[in-house]
Amino acid sequence: MPLADLIEHLLPRLPGDALVTDPAQLLAHARDAAPFSDGGTPAVLALPDTPEQVSHILRTTYELGVPVVPQGARTGLAGAANAVDGCLLLSTARMDRILAIDPANRLVRCEPGVVTRHLNEAVAPHGLTYPPDPASRDRCTIGGNIATDAGGVCCGKYGTTADYVLGLDLVLPDGRRTRTGRDTVKGVAGYDLTRLVVGSEGTLAVVVGATLALRPLRPPALSLLARFPSLTTAGDAVAALTATGYVPSALELLDRATSRAVHALGHPLMRPDGAATLIIESDGGDPAGELAEMAALCRAAGAAEVTVAADPAESRRITEARRLVTPALAAVAAGLPGDATVLVEDVAVPRSELPKFIGTTEEIAHRHRLRLYTLGHAADGTLHPAVVFDRADPDESHRARLAYDEIMAAALALGGTTTGEHGIGTLKRDWLARELDPASLELQRGLKRLFDPKNLLNPGKVVQA
Repeated sequence: MPLADLIEHLLPRLPGDALVTDPAQLLAHARDAAPFSDGGTPAVLALPDTPEQVSHILRTTYELGVPVVPQGARTGLAGAANAVDGCLLLSTARMDRILAIDPANRLVRCEPGVVTRHLNEAVAPHGLTYPPDPASRDRCTIGGNIATDAGGVCCGKYGTTADYVLGLDLVLPDGRRTRTGRDTVKGVAGYDLTRLVVGSEGTLAVVVGATLALRPLRPPALSLLARFPSLTTAGDAVAALTATGYVPSALELLDRATSRAVHALGHPLMRPDGAATLIIESDGGDPAGELAEMAALCRAAGAAEVTVAADPAESRRITEARRLVTPALAAVAAGLPGDATVLVEDVAVPRSELPKFIGTTEEIAHRHRLRLYTLGHAADGTLHPAVVFDRADPDESHRARLAYDEIMAAALALGGTTTGEHGIGTLKRDWLARELDPASLELQRGLKRLFDPKNLLNPGKVVQA
């Protein structure tokens, strides 16, 4: 329909600055951070600041047949927030209020635009924390975390976003409002619609409010860094830690190339030699004692060198090595000719298959003549192979895409999944069809049709209706 007609229907119940048609701003909002996943051309950007305005927008677009793409901070890596041609982009950035903090029941109610770090800063004075810890926590929002069921470094011990979502305030594609979930610790009345919406990437409903569980502040943590001569010995250390029942608050694995990149950025504890690095953090009741035992397990598995922190300051220096991975890879890309970019992939395999999978990714990179860096959460088997390539070079871009597909296939062959925490979006939609059996895929398509019979909410994402 003509843009003027759409705006004419929307404006009477929206603030004057809630609709944006400036081409530069539309272009800036047309896609998220995913490569190989171009966005379409949106018609308008809507910036509501209340649930009522969201309901009005969706009721109007549903009646007029206009597709809607929900967006948060656009830090996603699967193309789920990418525009489709002629759509209305629905940004929840202005809905950034923390509505209530309830220390007695250890929960918080907030809007979807609240930045993850800001939520934690708000609940900390009450002795509470929101454990999910995505790498983009300084920018990503709670709504986006819910859309992708975001995880993070500590999810091996503390779980993912889904483990903390008690209830959701939703606007359905036709503008109706509903609430799922409960405020109680237990609750099994009816189907679990809350869990269904978490991870649905904005294809079933728009989140306009969330009730989240909180936990007591984590105790001070201590860390160690262990360097290994082979992937096998690093894998043996992970297996030994798991077998003994330790649940570290972080267990991060960096391959040879990633360790070298962080070393090149100047981290004092990293070395250019060695095949793998493990970074382990403990925040248990006796972190020093646990780390001493975990260090012994690493040495027994074949670690060439183990550095154990004696105090929180040394621990922060160790864990900083993991936080430096993203800037280290950005520095690698910046030092290359052409238009180099970093494609961060996201797969999960059984923990026992970590060494084999990383070895396979190294072979794939060698065969396609690509720079590949693999890091991940060894505690739960989620890995992020990152390919650095020149997107201005058609041949290198083609090889990067081939490598991407081979890495997805390798994960499935080892009993894994094509996404551990980034989601499907458009980037992995075809791979979802390969991962799921036909009956499961049809059930998922049926759910999409039930929630969104006109296929107007984030169409083309996750599954094809």
